[in-house]
Parts: sequence; C-alpha cells; structure tokens
Amino acid sequence: MPLVAAAVCPHPPLLVPEVAAGAAGELDDLRAACRAAVTHLHAADLLVVVGADATTIRREPPFGGTLAPWGIDRRIGEATDDPLPLSLLIGAWLLEDVNIGNVQFQSIAADASPAECMALGSALTAGGTDVALLVLGDGSACRGEKSPGYDDPRAEAFDTAVAEALAKGDTAALRQLDPGLAAELLVAGRAPWQVLAGAADRPFGTTELLRHEAPYGVAYLVASWR
Repeated sequence: MPLVAAAVCPHPPLLVPEVAAGAAGELDDLRAACRAAVTHLHAADLLVVVGADATTIRREPPFGGTLAPWGIDRRIGEATDDPLPLSLLIGAWLLEDVNIGNVQFQSIAADASPAECMALGSALTAGGTDVALLVLGDGSACRGEKSPGYDDPRAEAFDTAVAEALAKGDTAALRQLDPGLAAELLVAGRAPWQVLAGAADRPFGTTELLRHEAPYGVAYLVASWR
C-alpha cells in the first residue's frame, strides 16, 4: 500500500473549541491549518490515524471516546468500552466533517525505538491499496518559563529541526530524532513522526509546513504531504 498522502497535526484538548471556551479564538489559525491538512487525505483507499499512547496497538472498532476528562461532556465517535487515547481522540475529532470511508486507528508506544516506529510505518503500507496517514503529535513542552516543562534552551532548536523536516518531507531527518532528548523535552510526537518516516518510501510532490507555533509553551506543528 503506497503512502499517497499524510497530514501531521498536534493534539491538545484546547484544539476543540468547547474545551478552550473563552480562549478558543487564540487557536483559530491552528484549527484552520489542521482542517486544511486533513482535506487532502480523502484520496486514499485507507486512512490510518496514528498517535502515541502507552502501548503499540491496532485499535478495534467501535472508535470513539469522550472529552469528559478535560471538562466537557462531549462524545467523539461511537460509544465504546475502550476509549481512544487523547492523540487518537483529537484525530477522530478532526475527521468528523471529512468524508472518508475506511479509517483505522493505530497507537504507537510513546517510548518505542526509532526502529520499532519505522517498522510499524512500513507495515502500515505493506499491502496493495493506497494509504493516507493522519499523524498526531505535539512538539516540545519546554518553550518558556510558563510551559509544562519549564524553559529548556534546547527545545526551540529541536522543534525547528522537526518543522524543517516536515516542510521538506525529509524522512531521514525524522528518522534521526533522538528519543532520549525528545523525552527530556516532553515531545509527544516523536514516535508518530518516525512512524510517518517509516511509511514514506518515496518523495512526495508537495510537502508544506502549514503552522509552527508555541502559544502555551508547547510546540504545535501542522504539515501536509501529498
């Protein structure tokens, strides 16, 4: 299954306007970029949503969850006894208005090695139909004194390197991301980005970085590959 399109988006709960409430307008541009990125995913026969969690597992339907842990009585997707983790739940929210028939949800362990991530990416595209990926992950959470991880002078350079790799479709650069440094910087997207690197076995015609910002001390990156 060749990878024909990919979207990279962050997964903060605040991306959902009902969660952000009065601060919702602060992320309007980020939401718009995410919506623009996912519109290109319908060209594939299969869409796989990839996000980090405690373990690596292919999720079984029904797919869904609730935003109740973040203060909102809002269900996303279907009722289920096995709710999606935050990363995949935000992915499901982004797809609510996108008409894509065949969607699967795949968790990758947040501490998976680069080799494990790339092997999963390769496996996701090993069949005979066209595949698109929606890859969820935040950058560092150490961008300033008020960030969740306080200020770390290495954080901005790390995020900039990821942004440049996503802008250029540079899978080699994504493969080389250091898991140890990413963990120290509280990066939630390292493993999913390396799954993308494993899935992309050929250059893409168009690779765009649609957004890179850190409004609350956490880096949010949005990219579209097609």
